[in-house]
Amino acid sequence: MKILVPTKRVVDYNVKIRVRPDGSGIELANVKMSMNPFDEIAIEEAVRLKEAGHATEVIIVSIGPVQASETIRSGLAMGADRGVLVRCYSPVEPLAVAKILMQIVKQEGPQLVILGKQAIDDDCNQTGQMLAGLLGWGQATFASKVIVEGDKVEVTREVDGGLQVLSLALPVVITADLRLNEPRYASLPNIMKAKKKQIEERTPEDFGVDVSPRLRVLGISEPATRKAGVKVHSISNLVEKLRTESGALQ
Repeated sequence: MKILVPTKRVVDYNVKIRVRPDGSGIELANVKMSMNPFDEIAIEEAVRLKEAGHATEVIIVSIGPVQASETIRSGLAMGADRGVLVRCYSPVEPLAVAKILMQIVKQEGPQLVILGKQAIDDDCNQTGQMLAGLLGWGQATFASKVIVEGDKVEVTREVDGGLQVLSLALPVVITADLRLNEPRYASLPNIMKAKKKQIEERTPEDFGVDVSPRLRVLGISEPATRKAGVKVHSISNLVEKLRTESGALQ
């Protein structure tokens, strides 16, 4: 069984986001980029399934500029076998991503697609669901546990009311949640081996997919600065503050 893991190159989660002065987007110059954390969890799960004998190959796909090959190399160092880079220098919306992934799935023939539930840059949480819809496959989102048994997969997913357990027949699209696993650190020998692993480069045109944006961003602005709080010395002072300043108790 092959496992396909789509990944995205995003601004590192430790970096403080800065909006461009003209409000046209996020400042990316000289900013540290890294793999989307949820996608890193997806790669870890795919590698674990391979190590357990449930899969024969793990393929990483990334859509973005040439620098996204560094993101693929990070996944290869974790234990994936090869990568596919779809070169695209402009932002690609979730539907176009799903269409490209659909074509790659048809070519590669994986039985399982695992990807992060969302990317931390746009928080769309759409690609996995769209891909499953386009393929006509079963889907399990927000997965916190994955068990493969023969031609079926049991997925525990997090929902508002607690946990839900699904049993699905392969092929399946799964989106990884934060508690699915803890990604491993790539060892130096594996990092060196990853440099020799194959990364195939393609373009959206190779798949006949139009990546022209369907949405137009009118502007981006930083959230309002939070006002400083004040200390109150008693419950009566707190109640008086609430009454006079917010009208909450009137």
